[in-house]
Amino acid sequence: MSRYPDAWSAVRGNPWRFLTSAWPWRSLAYLFSTVPLGIVAFLVLAVVVGLGLLTAVIVVGLVLLASLPLVTTVVAEIERARLRLVLPKPSARETTPLQERLRTWRTLPVSWSEIGYVVLLATVFWLVDAAVLMLAISTPVVLILAPVLVRNETIEVAGWRIDTTAEAWPAAALGLLALPAAAYLLTGLASGQAALTRLLLDPPEARLVAAVTELRRSRAGLVDAFEIERRRIERDLHDGTQQRLVALTMALGQAELELADGPARDLVTKAHTLADDALEDLRATVRGIHPQVLTDHGLAAAIYELADRSPVPADTDLHVDGRLPAPVEAAAHFLVSEALTNIARHSGAQTAQIHAWVTDATLTVTVVDDGHGGADPARGTGLAGLAARVDAIDGTLDITSPPGGPTQVRMTCPIADY
Repeated sequence: MSRYPDAWSAVRGNPWRFLTSAWPWRSLAYLFSTVPLGIVAFLVLAVVVGLGLLTAVIVVGLVLLASLPLVTTVVAEIERARLRLVLPKPSARETTPLQERLRTWRTLPVSWSEIGYVVLLATVFWLVDAAVLMLAISTPVVLILAPVLVRNETIEVAGWRIDTTAEAWPAAALGLLALPAAAYLLTGLASGQAALTRLLLDPPEARLVAAVTELRRSRAGLVDAFEIERRRIERDLHDGTQQRLVALTMALGQAELELADGPARDLVTKAHTLADDALEDLRATVRGIHPQVLTDHGLAAAIYELADRSPVPADTDLHVDGRLPAPVEAAAHFLVSEALTNIARHSGAQTAQIHAWVTDATLTVTVVDDGHGGADPARGTGLAGLAARVDAIDGTLDITSPPGGPTQVRMTCPIADY
């Protein structure tokens, strides 16, 4: 079984590996178990629907008919467990604990695909499986045992009469050859039935929802990984490159003191100034990657620091109490930082305002300036990067920037999911 992920893959694989694997036996068990399950489903449906219709004029009948979705849900859960005989990889819905699925069935709409499957199981599947099992098992067994059975009576298999022992031995050889064919027939039937069953019990809509959920989870994981990498870069710059630049400025300062006035000292002084400027730029870069104040004190303190360092005067109006989830704080800080940078570089604004508040488990952050407007995300990577960063945490970004201003950048992000 380890060589193939499911029964259908085994059927299409190497014949010897398939015949010596567990897949034919697992398929046989799947088809055998379908018969009693189908009979029970038929009896239960007949009782529930029959009594419900007969007593529909009173409350009892309505209660019985209303319980039909619960009956089909229970049968469907049993079938999902049986599916692992031929389809070991569970679907997205099957990974949810059974108790949770049964507990929430009342809040979900009626699953007509589950009801349709149970009707097929009760009326078609078990009859087909019983007939195929009888044919696929009895025919090879009777042919193989023909030399023994023919001593007592004449054998007839599919219109072939076997009267003598001489005729029985070729029949026995044919029966041995029929065993692999029966294995393929049973496994193929089990694979097809299981695929149809999973399609009905896990419809495309459910798979689409599961895919979207997985996409959101993986996207959030990428954001977390990106944030971890940003912090690693910050740490490396702070502990490595920045310390070397500090040592360089100190060495240049000492050399400046040791040298006498002249061209050499002037060069060292210029190099010292350039090293100081580079160190200051590096410190600003490190602070922008992931400021320590955001980690230690939260979003409000980090926004206050951004406003203090902004080249354009920025007023703050913050109503954010306590700490927020780290991805939300990082995205909000990135938005304010990028918006203030754009205001200073491109807007020609004289003032800016930063507003942030939390209502109904949702964080809203806006940055407004009195510049000339005309900001367009399509013309640069800054605003587009903001939109991607906010979208990654299931937030929305709205940019209003008519010609002549004002420009408003607004982020809305749910925080209840973290």
